[in-house]
Amino acid sequence: MVDRKKKMRLDLLMVEKGVVASREKAKVLIMAGEVMVNGETVTKPSKQFPTDVKIHLKERLKYVSRGGYKIEGAFEDFKLSVKGKVVCDLGSSTGGFVDFLIKNGAKRVYAVDVGKGQLHWKLRNDSRVIVKEGINARYLKVDDLGEKVDFLTCDLSFISVKKVLNVVYDVLKDDGKALILIKPQFEALRSEVKKGVVRDERVHIRVLKEVKEEAKKKGFGVKGFTFSKLRGPKGNIEFFILLEKGAAEGFTDDFTDIENVVKEAWNFFKNDEGRKC
Repeated sequence: MVDRKKKMRLDLLMVEKGVVASREKAKVLIMAGEVMVNGETVTKPSKQFPTDVKIHLKERLKYVSRGGYKIEGAFEDFKLSVKGKVVCDLGSSTGGFVDFLIKNGAKRVYAVDVGKGQLHWKLRNDSRVIVKEGINARYLKVDDLGEKVDFLTCDLSFISVKKVLNVVYDVLKDDGKALILIKPQFEALRSEVKKGVVRDERVHIRVLKEVKEEAKKKGFGVKGFTFSKLRGPKGNIEFFILLEKGAAEGFTDDFTDIENVVKEAWNFFKNDEGRKC
């Protein structure tokens, strides 16, 4: 029985009322702007409401996993388009990135993952998705795809993205772009990762600078950085880097100033009581 007098966090209240099955799904929907309370959109999972409020969803999850919302935010920040383009997605897993790419007009997407059987059945049965399972991204070759691609996306775990930059460069066409998710917990020193989480803003800054320098060494133009509007596992703040093969560096100071991007990310999440850094 719901006690109407008390207040609860919105994510917990959604579970309590049976709107969603889990707190994690509630967080994804709230931060994606899909939840309305008494007719108004709410985007903070930690916001407290009386338990008798009316909650409804604008729509069900648009993507097969929360990764779709992560990449959606980065595409909006950078004003990117993949309409009519051939794309390679490294670390597809369930297929959140792939789902977003297909929904936004990609001609075809190569879904690459070292695991097998993880890609959502909806994507597996889509003729625009070419499944490439059992392939370690570090050893991917153009021959595995049969062609070079216009655009590449990347969401890898338990490995530094610096280790796949050669592969990214090789599979991209000239002037091709890559949008790579940087997970600081897999880039930082072991001593800097406490219980799986990077809690030091200075470590974030250093990690992004290291990835930037490595990308430049490989021949990429570093077009900019932004941060994921959804936290990663255990509450980690994650970042995106946009690269262009053989291009000059940067298009706006807002996106290339690493210190500002990191500061903006920390400010964005500072009131998220559920997952503090």
